[in-house]
Amino acid sequence: MTTPTLITTQTFTDADAALAHVATIYHSGVAHLRQALQDFVTGHTPPTRVRACYPFVRVRTHTVVRADSRLSFGFVAGPGVYETTLTRPDLFADYYREQFQLLLKNHGGVLEVGLSSQPIPIHFSLAQHDHLEGTLSPERRVLMRDIFDLPDLAAMDDGIANGTQELRPGDPQPLALFTAPRVDYSLHRLRHYTGTAPEHFQNFVLFTNYQFYIDEFVRLGHLLMGKPLGQGGLLGSTSGGPGDDTPEHALDSDGYVAFVEPGNVVTRRAGLAAGVDDDHGAPPPRLPQMPAYHLMRPDRSGITMVNIGVGPANAKNISDHIAVLRPHAWLMLGHCAGLRNTQHLGDYVLAHGYVREDHVLDEELPLWVPIPPLAEVQRALEQAVADVTQLTGFELKRILRTGTVASTDNRNWELLPHPGPERRFSQSRAVALDMESATIAANGFRFRVPYGTLLCVSDKPLHGEIKLPGMANHFYRERVDQHLRIGMRAIELLRRQRLDQLHSRKLRSFAEVAFQ
Repeated sequence: MTTPTLITTQTFTDADAALAHVATIYHSGVAHLRQALQDFVTGHTPPTRVRACYPFVRVRTHTVVRADSRLSFGFVAGPGVYETTLTRPDLFADYYREQFQLLLKNHGGVLEVGLSSQPIPIHFSLAQHDHLEGTLSPERRVLMRDIFDLPDLAAMDDGIANGTQELRPGDPQPLALFTAPRVDYSLHRLRHYTGTAPEHFQNFVLFTNYQFYIDEFVRLGHLLMGKPLGQGGLLGSTSGGPGDDTPEHALDSDGYVAFVEPGNVVTRRAGLAAGVDDDHGAPPPRLPQMPAYHLMRPDRSGITMVNIGVGPANAKNISDHIAVLRPHAWLMLGHCAGLRNTQHLGDYVLAHGYVREDHVLDEELPLWVPIPPLAEVQRALEQAVADVTQLTGFELKRILRTGTVASTDNRNWELLPHPGPERRFSQSRAVALDMESATIAANGFRFRVPYGTLLCVSDKPLHGEIKLPGMANHFYRERVDQHLRIGMRAIELLRRQRLDQLHSRKLRSFAEVAFQ
């Protein structure tokens, strides 16, 4: 078997030095695989199997004592040996550095960094613009299995996150929710489903189920990029209608430096120099399944917005993959059916509970697991509605209903025999119905990503107000701009919070991994 030059396991008391050793191991392995693959593509068949493995980080502790910390992460659950494989140190450098620093601070001792026994699948070693499909014959593609390691699904399940992993005696306990192959798998899926590279994703994510929101996000993104730094106020109150530049309640718009669209098309802020990879992007011939758009800040604290389309399957799919990026929060902004007589079209619903009839997470997260509201997110969303609408007191409560949201996997639930699901919705005290919110919240709970939901009532099928073209068009014109600005304002408020407030213990189990 052909492998890279052996790099020995070393111990570190400095996070930067440990990270540098991770990078050395990873890049040595990837370079070895890429060279072997390049030779294979040109017709050379290696005489033996080619392999490179991921780096690992390991910590050993003999005590539960740790330094005082307000954070809910950065320490292990008890005495023992803990380990995880690592990938893409270029992409996750800041994240890994923070986790390493916390482990050293809270436990003392050393970090061990070395070469694991987990192979890097050849597909996961490819550079962003490398492709195999058009360069290999069917016979050579089959031969690849004998030469290189291919992705192994057994090495990338969600047992750690689900709390169902069963370790063999003597196995180290996990340090992170995701192994390196699981992370790499999702990074490649993100490119496929969203049409943008993982490097562009920001730490705050907005999900929506309507293209209208994306159209407005794109308009705001380009409008902001056209303003030089120092000319903020774009994303404030909507009292003046679309495009209003009222500075009151404005976001810190000077922090945004680039806007990225599918195809990795980058628009830089006026007056800022282009990035080295900006000219590599090109609009795709057709939009991907769940296109993503990124309003970027240098510290990755900007806003990513994804059109997940309709249905819980898409919602689970994309949040499964974005979770490996360890975002600080994700929010669902979308339309819903209002279930109460007192609601009006255009009213907002702030979810504080969920009826999970989406079914896509029943195996991973049993229905008996509660999905609690997160106070930090709830307060930010309510404050954002007040800031953007400039309503207070009863006038605010008149358009903002807090209650249970029911999510169903049946788009035509209204056509089921009566009494059908409406009886269950009534028993649950649900005030709104959609198809994605419970999935987004439940996956946030499962992956320890703070979550929230703010919906807008677009129809009231139980009360004869069904969605018709004329009514819908008027509704969209009236509400989409304001709803989007509320979501962006909420992210600004969340960004100002400390990490120990956002990543609270409410999302952590009593036997939790150390990595956030």
